[in-house]
Amino acid sequence: MAAYDELQKQLIKDLLIESSEGLDRFDREMLALEKGQGTPDTANIIFRVIHTIKGTAGCLGLSKIESVAHVGENLLSLLRDGKLTVTQPLIGTLLAYADALRQMLRCLETQGNEGDADHSTLLAQLQALAEGKATAATAVKDVKTGSETPAQNWGLFDDEPVVAPATTVQAVHETSPADSVLTNTPSATSVPTVAVHATAPSAADSAIRVNVEQLDKLMNLVGELVLARNQIIQHSSATQEAGLIGASQRLNIITTELQESVMKTRMQPIGNVWAKFPRIVRDVAFELGKKVKLVMEGDKTELDRTIIEAIKDPLTHIVRNAIDHGIELPSVRVKEGKPEEGLIVLRAFHEGGQVNIEIMDDGRGINVSKVRQKAVEKGIVNSEQAGRLSDREVFNLIFLPGFSTADKVTNVSGRGVGMDVVKTNIEKIGGSVDILSEVGNGSTIKIKIPLTLAIIPALIVSSGGERFAIPQVSLLELVRLEGETAKRGIEMLYGTAVYRLRGQLLPLCYLNKQLEIGEGRDAGSASVVNIVVVQADGRQFGMIVDEINDTEEIVVKPLGKQLRGITCFAGATIMGDGRVALILDILGLAQRANMVNEVRDRALLDKTASDTRSTNRQTLLVFDASKGSRMAIPLSMVARLEEFPRSAVERSGLQEVVQYRGKILPLIRVADHVSGIQNTIQSQDPMQVVVYSEQNRSVGLVVGRINDIVEEAITVKRDATAGGILGSVVIQDKVTDLLDVSAVIRAADPSFFNQEVEQTVN
Repeated sequence: MAAYDELQKQLIKDLLIESSEGLDRFDREMLALEKGQGTPDTANIIFRVIHTIKGTAGCLGLSKIESVAHVGENLLSLLRDGKLTVTQPLIGTLLAYADALRQMLRCLETQGNEGDADHSTLLAQLQALAEGKATAATAVKDVKTGSETPAQNWGLFDDEPVVAPATTVQAVHETSPADSVLTNTPSATSVPTVAVHATAPSAADSAIRVNVEQLDKLMNLVGELVLARNQIIQHSSATQEAGLIGASQRLNIITTELQESVMKTRMQPIGNVWAKFPRIVRDVAFELGKKVKLVMEGDKTELDRTIIEAIKDPLTHIVRNAIDHGIELPSVRVKEGKPEEGLIVLRAFHEGGQVNIEIMDDGRGINVSKVRQKAVEKGIVNSEQAGRLSDREVFNLIFLPGFSTADKVTNVSGRGVGMDVVKTNIEKIGGSVDILSEVGNGSTIKIKIPLTLAIIPALIVSSGGERFAIPQVSLLELVRLEGETAKRGIEMLYGTAVYRLRGQLLPLCYLNKQLEIGEGRDAGSASVVNIVVVQADGRQFGMIVDEINDTEEIVVKPLGKQLRGITCFAGATIMGDGRVALILDILGLAQRANMVNEVRDRALLDKTASDTRSTNRQTLLVFDASKGSRMAIPLSMVARLEEFPRSAVERSGLQEVVQYRGKILPLIRVADHVSGIQNTIQSQDPMQVVVYSEQNRSVGLVVGRINDIVEEAITVKRDATAGGILGSVVIQDKVTDLLDVSAVIRAADPSFFNQEVEQTVN
């Protein structure tokens, strides 16, 4: 008996899963019919969804679901046979009918019964639509031959159940094992056949369902494996045992591949979230008396299941808001010269290791004056402050709790709840929300979210004796200041430490001070300054840390409930040595340090603009070709900056080379090919190399030391006096020679710029 109960539970669980998928498809096909986009097989698909639910429910003794499905099935059979015309009332009633089935299935899942809701009115509407059209089907079409089979009591359309003799029962499958017809079969030769539409294999035929909890458990185990991998690699790097080093490298490769495979099992197309939006758009637009067309682009864009769950409600609210606040009534749109049907576009794409989602509408846009007025009325700002707000700051007011521009409360909006929850939920998963709008031309809401929250690449830094992880999606670049540059390069402006990075003032914060750990150092007191340039809420700022360690993949562990209120931290991870490192929440840290204040940003921009004396500015890489020889080349000519150990250098004929990214990279010592310079870097280890690429070929320029990247207005103070030099300029108050890269390369390899010469390794 216990085994029977377990089997019954499993069958009901399968019914719930299949029925949910089927009803979602029912909605999509119904909307396609309404728009005149249905195919010849659309009516058959819709009919089979309900027929499957009816057949499975009947087998499991769910009489109420079976009877409700049966009434709809009768109406759908008329639609399938072309005896009913597709109209909006018909589609609306059938969609409501699908919702009734969903409600009953939901009750079955949560309460263990079919519910006590009264659907008699809805069923009466279905019956009324069918009256006078046809009562029961008198023939079953054979789709293969087009012939008609004499009517039999197959239990497909009639109201009376079919009772099969105990001697023989045969199941004829159409779409699933539960979708069966019991037939009275006195002999094998006299069995009438029921034709079934041939369809392509479904996704269920080539996939299996796996419990989400099982996937989460597998992901956690992979995370632990990644941590163990990191520990083994750290310990193996300190040994010279070849066997251990080889095994750790193999473990690293296997763990990476396993991690990627498991991540793919958790990745889902964002179209799974968007599938319900056509129905939402239709219902909300109908309720508000508007006409709206929905366009979805990039629905195959994949992201982690946990992210999918987190963005469902925010996206739903944004779409509803766009219809209510954005899209105008048809009559208003016509007066303004717009099509009476409004447009909402959902777009998703991958960029920079993140998923970008854009929700665009061609509605009325955001009235900045109205938002300002509402903000003053609600006491958020006073009149003077409101007048000084930029458009971006005004748009951000919409995300405040309780803020709404609606004139009255409706079923759709007006209560001031929603957009604040949207921003909060998106930021919880490390994302950001931005609004662009133009009065009369519509609005665009841009959302940026990470691909996954489980395992992420991060930069490990140290401050105050503690280690911290910075997610790589927030990282822009690293800057190291030494000597006089460290002492004089950091200035104070409006109470904020700033550094002039390539002509732009970069606001700075000291991580020690913000986290109140270690000894806080004042600007200009350190001989070495490490700046981590990051981005939060679309704005750049620099964090000054004690040390920059390395980059590695980390496993994100959630913080305990006692620490979740601390906005500076997004989680924790376990490092290779077993110690815990906290993961920094860059946006929270920026807010704590007041790094995302727009008024301060404007002041910095104004200061930068006033300090700019020339528009003829170039970004240059400054280096020493040899001891005492300071040179520079345009940064646009630099493919990469690399360091190679002396042990990696080999020879190919008379040419020094290194193995680099699967190819052989020739090396050219700059000092050997510039007149008047003595080469003093023969034994340097590691070698600092500037990689130059052209025509799909690369060469490494070996220099003495890479100093800095600067942006300055260049004026040649002295013409070239030696081979390999274009001229001399003053950079950072020091005379610097401009290297003639082409001349140096030609001197070392005259054939390099010949397009017909092939690479050493293809």
